[in-house]
Amino acid sequence: MLRDKTVAFLGAGSMAESMISGIVQIGSIPAERIYVTNRSNQLRLEEMNHVYGVHAVHQDALPYEEVDFFILAMKPQGAADALDALKDKIRVDQVVISVLAGISTEFMENHLQLGQQVVRLMPNTSSMIRESATALCPGRYTAMDNVIAVKELLGCMGKVFLIEEEHMDIFTGIAGSGPAYFYYLMEHMEHAGVKKGMDEAMVREIVAQTILGAAKMIMVNDETPASLREKVTSPNGTTASGLDALRKNNGGRAISQAIHHAAKRSKELNEEMAVAYSKSTNPPRVLGNFSTIKGRCLS
Repeated sequence: MLRDKTVAFLGAGSMAESMISGIVQIGSIPAERIYVTNRSNQLRLEEMNHVYGVHAVHQDALPYEEVDFFILAMKPQGAADALDALKDKIRVDQVVISVLAGISTEFMENHLQLGQQVVRLMPNTSSMIRESATALCPGRYTAMDNVIAVKELLGCMGKVFLIEEEHMDIFTGIAGSGPAYFYYLMEHMEHAGVKKGMDEAMVREIVAQTILGAAKMIMVNDETPASLREKVTSPNGTTASGLDALRKNNGGRAISQAIHHAAKRSKELNEEMAVAYSKSTNPPRVLGNFSTIKGRCLS
């Protein structure tokens, strides 16, 4: 479905590179149909061309008429200018995709022509190894075939979840920021082992393998985390003692608070961007037949 599509990345940072790397590796879109551009860093563009074989060009040299997907991958503060620059250069049947924090589909639609197809994404840093949990939210004008095509395109990054936009902030708190929570946990597990005399490199690998194994148990079993936890917790055993310490120190509450604080900040960022840049008088966003889209896209 994607072999004849053309994609252009507006921005050449780490997120753009991780996506380009994944697309090229799996061959979903040929490198010669991928364009990447940025504002001024010519050396970075030359590097992308050399490493991945993609077209690295100045934005004015993009073949706008030929591009199917424009992916916004610059800093969020540059989103409004980028969208305004695209407005009169693209057709409504071309899709504008954002991987930027705090940029809603309504924000994108308000800066583009009426009827423009847009998609909002929220990947996490594990996209660099094709293990991201990525949220996808289509705009109100986005056609079903393009939703499916974007979902297929994102297969280069990991697993894709089609969600309602009202859940994007909590998704950000769980999956967007989630890797950092696990790294924080791993830091403390590693420190505990090193403090007792274990080799640092070895204990780091032990911790990583333990978390990987626990995650795979969830993925391959039709059981809840609570059920699996109970199965490995013998009365008065070592695990029970460790869990008791977590409860006494409010470990569960700390995790919940981390998620909700991140989600709150995500919402604040979205509101700040809307206040700073919104110029449109478009009517409020309506999700419409989202349930139909969800069932068809993920079935």
